[in-house]
Amino acid sequence: MRAKITGVGSYIPDVVRKNEEFLNHEFLNNDGTSFGSDNATIIEKFVAITGIEERRYMNDEMFTSDLATSAARNAIDDARCDPETIDFIIVAHNYGDVKPDGGSSDMVPSLGTRVKQKLGIKNPKCVAYDVLFGCPGWILGLTQADSFIKSGLAQKVLVIGAEALSRVVDPHDRDSMIYSDGAGAVIVEPSDDEHGIIGQATATYTEEEAYFIFNQKSYNVNIKDKTQYIKMYGRRIYNFALSKVPEGMKAALDQSGVDIKDLKKIFIHQANEKMDEAIVTRFYKLYGMEMPKHIMPMIIHKLGNSSVATVPTVMDLVVKGKMPDHQVEKGDVVMFASVGAGMNINAIVYRY
Repeated sequence: MRAKITGVGSYIPDVVRKNEEFLNHEFLNNDGTSFGSDNATIIEKFVAITGIEERRYMNDEMFTSDLATSAARNAIDDARCDPETIDFIIVAHNYGDVKPDGGSSDMVPSLGTRVKQKLGIKNPKCVAYDVLFGCPGWILGLTQADSFIKSGLAQKVLVIGAEALSRVVDPHDRDSMIYSDGAGAVIVEPSDDEHGIIGQATATYTEEEAYFIFNQKSYNVNIKDKTQYIKMYGRRIYNFALSKVPEGMKAALDQSGVDIKDLKKIFIHQANEKMDEAIVTRFYKLYGMEMPKHIMPMIIHKLGNSSVATVPTVMDLVVKGKMPDHQVEKGDVVMFASVGAGMNINAIVYRY
């Protein structure tokens, strides 16, 4: 028995923030000193590295659990699923419901609980919980759904990735331009044929890597409040990702028994365009091959990095025919892959 995706959905917020809107920001170094470059130069270099031209933020009336609920409804509708028959709701995120003006993360009750209530599911046997695993959280949730189905504990699992990073970014940190908001979701059910999850790999590195992504106060030393913002050591993450993610992808593909030449798409976490290209290039080099064209759909240019939401969102857009250069047909083999805080990596090989 395999776990098969029977419905997919996403929610892309309406508020568009273009790079030009950061021209008047005061970007600072981590010690509070000013950059030597003007903002136009900073933004130009930022686009060259990340590929991000604009990103999406949710409006002030919404919370992460609202994004998750909207994506979940779309996946439920796509699967033509009765919500009352869902056995597990798994919500991957990192910061919970944060108010528009920032402040502490609100994760009690869990976002899983909040989503279940907002969906109006009354069945108490529908178990809802959260996954905190950095950006790879949604893929880990899919791995857990696979285990529940194979063990006979579940017939339907709703797996959601949702994040609102716009609420936890330091406006004085140039990395704030990377982050965005969004949500993606799938319904997973049993499959007795060749379709579904056919390989997977997960790893956590916690020596020096544990705090490559962390929380810290603003770079502006004049701000005296205790608000903690998302921070990262970008160069260290880049080097780590190029070293470890291709290995994880290879482990998942080798477990599946699929020839790399039969891999049709790689739905990789939309973290940084240059980094993602380098990861996939190194992955193919492990097999003595060049990276094929159109293997890696990218949405980061317009949607930014929405953490756990990026992989299910790009998959939803491709499956629904909203990315003209990318299609997935029945029988195609695709891969999901991600890297993020922990440091965690994972990959899943999936046959449509």
